[in-house]
Amino acid sequence: MTLSAWFLLACAVPVLLAGEWLHRRVPFFPRYNIPVPVVGGLTFALLVLAANTSGLTAFSFASKVSAAGWLWLVTPGMDWGEGAAKNVNLPLLVGFFTCVGLAAPVRVLRSGGRALLVLLLAATVIAVIQNAVGVALAAGLGVPPLLGVVCGSLTLVGGHGTALGFASSFEQAGLASAASAAAAAATFGLVAGGLLAGPLAEWLLRRTNPMADGAAWAGQAASTASFFGDLRALGAGGRSALSHALMIAACIKAGAWLGFGLERTGAALPAYMGALLVGLAVRAVHDAMGGTWLRGEVLARWSAVLLALFLAVTLASLNLRELAAIAGPMLVILIVNTGVTLLFAAFVVWPLLGRNHEAGTMVAGLVGFGVGSTATAVAAMDAIVRRRGPAPRATTLVPPTGGFLIDFTNAPVIAAFIRLFS
Repeated sequence: MTLSAWFLLACAVPVLLAGEWLHRRVPFFPRYNIPVPVVGGLTFALLVLAANTSGLTAFSFASKVSAAGWLWLVTPGMDWGEGAAKNVNLPLLVGFFTCVGLAAPVRVLRSGGRALLVLLLAATVIAVIQNAVGVALAAGLGVPPLLGVVCGSLTLVGGHGTALGFASSFEQAGLASAASAAAAAATFGLVAGGLLAGPLAEWLLRRTNPMADGAAWAGQAASTASFFGDLRALGAGGRSALSHALMIAACIKAGAWLGFGLERTGAALPAYMGALLVGLAVRAVHDAMGGTWLRGEVLARWSAVLLALFLAVTLASLNLRELAAIAGPMLVILIVNTGVTLLFAAFVVWPLLGRNHEAGTMVAGLVGFGVGSTATAVAAMDAIVRRRGPAPRATTLVPPTGGFLIDFTNAPVIAAFIRLFS
């Protein structure tokens, strides 16, 4: 039995509330910065897996809808009403990245300098290493080398979107099962990124300043993210919250047109790219004119609400049977690549960034999108910030790096490996 994607969307809030409840009662989760949506979403997915394997019932969730009213903002005018099905969580994802663009002060991006360069170069090097390790392990395990790339930067650094975009190229190069293998590998990465980014940063920060852990740990109960708390704060914001919501909506629609134009040029970019670029442009104009009405705290609330809903829907809908079905060689490659990424982040990137609170938060973000997705990266950083205090450079630099800058370097890396081993 396949349940409607609308049912899945309706489950998002209960999933978040369950995640908050578990987060407050299981000390491990806040102590190691496991985000609330990850806790709730994966718990729901595990319950679905248990129900499906118990023999009592078997069901899954549809992931796409074609309702024009829900999809209108994220599609250009000619797509509206044509019935083209899209993921039900797409408006949430695009809205989140729009907030990322609008909340990125130009002065912080300009001052990113060395940190931004380190992040981008590190992510690019990780992409190369993941593919090289994947190809080497594939050769040793007697499977096609391209499967090593699928279990490398295609799905770990790239995620589901990049995997979908390159699936046909891998199939043309001779890997017939590329699409299904990539879906399973990207699911593994999403789970691994959500569960490992926060704990790695916590370990690094404790090694540098063990005394800070006591103060952070003492405040953990108040640091748990609250979905309804964010909604109440937006409600109390009145006109300001509403004006920001209208600006976000306008940027999403303008971004849909920009994305359509970019696609017409042959560019293969994520669905949220247009809205993110529009948000960045609006913020740049706002700052250049000395504007003050774009308020970071309001954008942060909207971003938190949209991100929480997106992750809840995404993780709750995961078919964990895909992970159980991953063949031995794929699982070996994915586990080794994840381990290599963590080691590189801890022993190379962490020292380069300065071994401080900002560096630890950036490392969590790097691991989040280097193994999973930018959404899991932001969620992990948010968990750290709520416990240990603000990290403005990290939370400003990581989203655009993982959201679109890495696509400009990862895509050529993937293409080069396809040419080498096809």
